[in-house]
Amino acid sequence: MTIMRWCLAVAALVPFAVVGAETPVAERPPATSSRPGPAGSFPPCVVAAVGALSLEERVGQLLMVGVPANAPRGLDGLVARYHLGGAFLSGRSVRPAADLRADVAALQGGSALPLLVAVDQEGGSVQALKGPDFPLIPSARRLGGSSQALLRDAVRDSARRLSGIGVTVNLAPVADTVPAGLGEGNPPIGAFGREYGSDPGRVADDIRAVVPASQGAGVLTILKHFPGLGRVRANTDTSTRAVDRAATVDDEYLEPFVAGIDAGSAGVMISLASYPRLDPATIAAFSRPIVTGLLRERLGYAGLVMSDDLGAADAVESVPTGDRAVRFVDAGGDLVLTIRPQNVGVMTAALLAAARRSPVFAARVADAAGHVLHAKYRAGLLSCPALSASAPAPARTEPSRYNSRSTPRRKR
Repeated sequence: MTIMRWCLAVAALVPFAVVGAETPVAERPPATSSRPGPAGSFPPCVVAAVGALSLEERVGQLLMVGVPANAPRGLDGLVARYHLGGAFLSGRSVRPAADLRADVAALQGGSALPLLVAVDQEGGSVQALKGPDFPLIPSARRLGGSSQALLRDAVRDSARRLSGIGVTVNLAPVADTVPAGLGEGNPPIGAFGREYGSDPGRVADDIRAVVPASQGAGVLTILKHFPGLGRVRANTDTSTRAVDRAATVDDEYLEPFVAGIDAGSAGVMISLASYPRLDPATIAAFSRPIVTGLLRERLGYAGLVMSDDLGAADAVESVPTGDRAVRFVDAGGDLVLTIRPQNVGVMTAALLAAARRSPVFAARVADAAGHVLHAKYRAGLLSCPALSASAPAPARTEPSRYNSRSTPRRKR
């Protein structure tokens, strides 16, 4: 189906509105509203939108591609050619907000369906946008040791600045817990102070504050890196040896993720580490027991599931590029992140071939596209005027079977 035919088919049911930088946050649909019900059950206009997409367009929605944060116009037609679902501002930038706003608007202008525009703006050493318009944000470790009020204020201010330039998704917060004393022995998180603390209950309290602070200011959150990177002793970006041998389905280190799910986080990012007690056969991003069995079914999560970078990470280097996308979606994932634009064509071809071979996989593609479009609805990019945005539904499909939810909440 051509983009023009798609627009005509759903114009009456699905009016799209690209949220530009000039759109006040107060006028956007609340990011915490209209959470999905059971996985695959979406608002009527999202269902209509998915039904109107061709297979090629559905597949395209499952890809988020990296674009330089310092020059986010540089996708050279990839967005329109492959019907991409999102763009990730990678690297670093100190450019003024006005310049970035214009670039993001130009990026959106190349897409028939609005893009999810994401950035890594955690704070501390992981802050893509800096400069006068984007003041330095303390690290999660520092904020985790402060008051809840200060934490909420810092997150809310950052989210408002991101929303002002058209960013709709922050790849944060980090819900990983680093055990006391491990510190730099945990290269991906502890070495950079990216964790809110060493006690999963206290980390859960912070995650519970961060999610509504960000999403209430117009920027969706992505909990990462499920089911946790806090105990590994290698970095998945640069190694194939990141293993957590302690994680189980009843792991107390899942508590911060459960807290974020309960708080309505729009997304969860799956790590590229191995968890032998959860799945001895493969890394988390390719694991049906972890993505579908643990996250979807046991924890009842019904939102967007995205991958950590499947483009440049050493953890996936041995897997053919196209297979990375297929295996993630087949495991239950929705949005494939690759920071390498050159991977888009190969991943698209592999996903299309798998969907054409298997009706079951084609249905999985449609469901994943529904999750992506629903995230766009929550971001204010896809309008469903017939629905009330004032009555949020539960974040879960059923009560969690996570055992330590009975643990008393820590108070500050």
